[in-house]
Amino acid sequence: MTLPRKLTPDLTTLQSFESAARHGNFTRAALELHLTQSAISRQIKDLETQLGVLLFERVRQRAILSEAGRRLLPEARRLLHQTEEMMIRAASGADATATLSIATLPTFGSRWLTPRLPNFLAAHPGSLVDIASRTEPFDFEQENVDLAIHYGQPIWAGATCTFLCDEKIVPVASPTLLQADPVATPADLMRRPLLHLATRPRLWRQWFEFCDVDADPSYRGNRFDQFSMIIEAATMAMGFALLPLYLIEQELSAGKLQIVFDRPMATENSYYVVMPDGKREHALGVAFTTWLLSQVRTGGATES
Repeated sequence: MTLPRKLTPDLTTLQSFESAARHGNFTRAALELHLTQSAISRQIKDLETQLGVLLFERVRQRAILSEAGRRLLPEARRLLHQTEEMMIRAASGADATATLSIATLPTFGSRWLTPRLPNFLAAHPGSLVDIASRTEPFDFEQENVDLAIHYGQPIWAGATCTFLCDEKIVPVASPTLLQADPVATPADLMRRPLLHLATRPRLWRQWFEFCDVDADPSYRGNRFDQFSMIIEAATMAMGFALLPLYLIEQELSAGKLQIVFDRPMATENSYYVVMPDGKREHALGVAFTTWLLSQVRTGGATES
């Protein structure tokens, strides 16, 4: 649906509104935007007339946002930010033959995907990727993303989920910690320092139950909100960690971490490649999905 032209926002006016709201002063907004104070005032007045609401209350030398202004401000900032991102993407991809915007889980993106990306780009010369981290499902139309890598269940509104791989976790620790505080059985870990993922607080308890160990005290220990932090903490001998193998390939290869007990446990969720329904024919997105699946089949995540 096309908006009536009288309701189409003018970005310059929205920029003046945002600056005036941030400074609480039309003169400071004018200095920031290299305009006159009267120009800022006129643009705000035009916007108020266009919307039919009062956006500022003038109190002495300050411009105080009205209730309508407070409601409009976050939306104006979102639109200005999206416009800036659009221009940056367009400029950065000016020489590219194709572009692909990818949303991925932060640790998966940094530790598994990024090291493999050069191979994909080498096979698609001239292509450009734009990678952003996301931890939860989002609206593809609002975010302007072509493809996402998702951990959870294959449910995403307005999109199709393609199974990528299961996740299996194993207990690991640094050689320094194992040498100083050796363990013989999974039950021994109950009395050792454990590292916990804040977003999955029951992970250790589930692994102990998987090993038929009474897991009552399994919530003790330091907590972190991302796997990447736990990996660093484990390499620094802060405690024992439960981690997916595909995230610690480098640490295991370099001997910075060791598997304590080779008892991998499958988690209840899996990894999926998610394509919005409107972009299922996106050529580079389809090629990237095929490449991801081939990477899984040749090792890494399928063995986690």
